[in-house]
Amino acid sequence: MRISLFVDEDAMSRALLRGLRSRGLDVTSVLDEGRVGQNDRAQLDYASQQRRVLYTFNVGDFCRLHSEYANEGKPHSGIIVVYRQRYTVGEQLRRLLRLADKKSAEEMRNQLIFL
Repeated sequence: MRISLFVDEDAMSRALLRGLRSRGLDVTSVLDEGRVGQNDRAQLDYASQQRRVLYTFNVGDFCRLHSEYANEGKPHSGIIVVYRQRYTVGEQLRRLLRLADKKSAEEMRNQLIFL
């Protein structure tokens, strides 16, 4: 099964969401889901409940959460992190689509991937 994405507040970009959707990727955001302002753990829990991989620019907090979940034996649906300054929207789009073609939702489970 192909991955579905949940884009957090830090990574929200209308252009990115439009681009991913127009290429057939199932993607939603904290804004779409009415979750703006929720803490990072709540966002990751929600993404996991929805079987969505969380996409974020918040490298430090989500790397820490990934470790905490592993130590607690708590599963998540996957986390993709990227440094905001590193890639344009077009490059993020290309890299996310390439990742979605290579990794299934099951393969992303409990994984932390740097884009």
